[in-house]
Amino acid sequence: MDMTELPRVLQQLWGIEGRQRPGPKPAFHLSDIGRAAIKLADAGGLAAVSMSKVAAELGFTTMSLYRYVDAKDDLYVVMLDHAFGEPPALEQATWRERTTAWAEAFRDAMVRHPWILQVPIFEPPLSPNQLAWMEQGLRAFDDTSLTPAERVSSMLLVNIYVRGAVQITADMQTRSAEEAQEADRLYDARLKLLADPERFPAIVAGLVEDTGHADDGDPSEFSFGLDTVLDGIQARIDGRA
Repeated sequence: MDMTELPRVLQQLWGIEGRQRPGPKPAFHLSDIGRAAIKLADAGGLAAVSMSKVAAELGFTTMSLYRYVDAKDDLYVVMLDHAFGEPPALEQATWRERTTAWAEAFRDAMVRHPWILQVPIFEPPLSPNQLAWMEQGLRAFDDTSLTPAERVSSMLLVNIYVRGAVQITADMQTRSAEEAQEADRLYDARLKLLADPERFPAIVAGLVEDTGHADDGDPSEFSFGLDTVLDGIQARIDGRA
């Protein structure tokens, strides 16, 4: 495929000179549009982002915005690339430490911008920063016996875990500490009322009598799940020894 056959938004993000649209010289860079859209999404969620609102944020008309992006899906590509930014440098000694650092940075990006979880995923990432994150995630498995295909699958497994863990707590993190504590107390009380020991013995056994549930987004809960995922990958690696 000729590089100029890439979607226009990818040509711009990668700095590829494709066919130019007719009209005056662009007054903004694609990064300006990305920052404006991110500002709207951070304040009001993905639903707050529209071509007209982004154009208004930048001070020009909706139609002029189409000189930069062809559709809202292209706008999402720009937003994601700028919201994640460049991945962290992974200089840790072991694959497990590197993958943990990558996963924590990935989590932190989504916690900063919860609307990321609302963006529809139609295809694997192709923008510069997104591919850089993928590259770092794969390089984390350097010095392991995993095949290239297994490294991709392992990285995706970690990615899926992190997204799921953040998704579970994303809506809850808008609550104050007092609201979260009261919600946990109410849930415990209702669960104890409804969970009959004979029908739900495992649930009853897991109830914490004194301290209630872990705080929403508790790092220890995230670490437990991530460690369990990495244990599975380690078992795959050990099986090749």
